Amino acid sequence: MLIKEFRVFLPITVEEYQVAQLYSVAEASKNETGGGEGVEVLKNEPFDNFPLLGDRFSKGQYTYKIYHLKSKVPAFIRLLAPEGSLEVHEEAWNAYPYCRTIITNPGYMKKNFFISIETLHAPDTGTMENAHELSGEKLKLRDVVPIDIANDHIRTADYKPDEDPTKFKSQKTGRGPLVGPEWWKKSDPVMTCYKLVTCEFKWFGLQTRVESFIQDIERRLFTNFHRQVFCWMDKWHGLTMEDIRQLEDKTKEELDKQREVGNVRGTRGE
Repeated sequence: MLIKEFRVFLPITVEEYQVAQLYSVAEASKNETGGGEGVEVLKNEPFDNFPLLGDRFSKGQYTYKIYHLKSKVPAFIRLLAPEGSLEVHEEAWNAYPYCRTIITNPGYMKKNFFISIETLHAPDTGTMENAHELSGEKLKLRDVVPIDIANDHIRTADYKPDEDPTKFKSQKTGRGPLVGPEWWKKSDPVMTCYKLVTCEFKWFGLQTRVESFIQDIERRLFTNFHRQVFCWMDKWHGLTMEDIRQLEDKTKEELDKQREVGNVRGTRGE
């Protein structure tokens, strides 16, 4: 088991991020879907009486998705994995400002594989020592990793000039570009996404390598996604939650069509 807590800094309020995140998830899903691969949304509905983070949160929006991967996993896994095994199921309980996501592979790995992503969104600069109230062995195992969306290394294949926080300036809010080291200490507004990622992959001889790969992928996804969240500010700023639910319904229809046609799109494994 490998546990990392990624702390993503953003020049956004916690209230704004609720809309920003959902808008960006819908758009990013479309960018990753096509040619038989991508995101299939099975459920998107309210939930209640589901205790999260020590019962501090218990109601919100539940989603159930299947990710059809194939080319999006590394070559050494593709060689080992049988046909049909490269599907992961994602259940998410979004009780904003807290969210829990569980990723599994019930068709093949069953109980030998899971990824848990627990996120707390807070109006600070990453100063909470133990946002997820860990204790004992989990707290000892946890490795804290800050993510700077402006200055962290981006793979050449992931870089897009219009999604570069060091170049983007919001016309609606005047925020940006994000320049200099630790820009978040001078930012107003500012928030941190505390993303606790726990992964386990029980496969003799591959466990350490795959768990490290998963954590590297999560860091890459969090970095690229939050660069988009910031640089898409003028697209989502001012939208309401009602606007978002309509967008999600429309996106589901588009994804169902997109997945069946065209070419594979988005992030690829190496």
